[in-house]
Amino acid sequence: MARFAAVVLAGGRGERLGGVVKANLSIGGIRLLDRVVGALGDLPSPILVAHGAVPPAQLDLGPALLPVPDLAADYAGPLAGLAGAVAWLARAETPTELILSVAADTPFVPTDFTSRMLEAVQGQQAVVAGHRGERYPTNAIWRFAAIAHLHDQVLAGTAPRSLKRLAEGLHAPLLEWPEIAGGDPFANANTPADLAALEARARLG
Repeated sequence: MARFAAVVLAGGRGERLGGVVKANLSIGGIRLLDRVVGALGDLPSPILVAHGAVPPAQLDLGPALLPVPDLAADYAGPLAGLAGAVAWLARAETPTELILSVAADTPFVPTDFTSRMLEAVQGQQAVVAGHRGERYPTNAIWRFAAIAHLHDQVLAGTAPRSLKRLAEGLHAPLLEWPEIAGGDPFANANTPADLAALEARARLG
């Protein structure tokens, strides 16, 4: 199996939720960050956590989670988080072949996410997860060689401005997931209404 690393994109400040740290919100009594990490299964350690503008101390990361900052550049959001992870992995002693990325605010990310994405990326530069035709480029897998210079491009101001554009440039196919109990497996928490709906799903088990 190709050596891979995982990065949780956890820099969301939740402006539409009153400026909270989204990764620390709880759904069904379990913190969003912990839900997502738990769904990824037994992964190589450490799992990178791209924390963006969120001070890492606010995330209460355990020893298996490594905070990775954004680069000092005019980029923000998930793409900046992925670029920070690429920069960190580029300095690692052991080369990485694949990067699995997942949004911290997707509490129902499927438990087969890791295995299906690793299988689907064979022969591809990247693969984006989705549901009913909607693409979720934060929940994706990237071949490291295809984005190995992303951090340099961010520093130079020449990188795409979003993960969507990055995935399109790599001709990343969509990997569809069936609907799970309660709806979209990649539904995320952006608004109070989203939180209420996700909490209702958690109560249904």
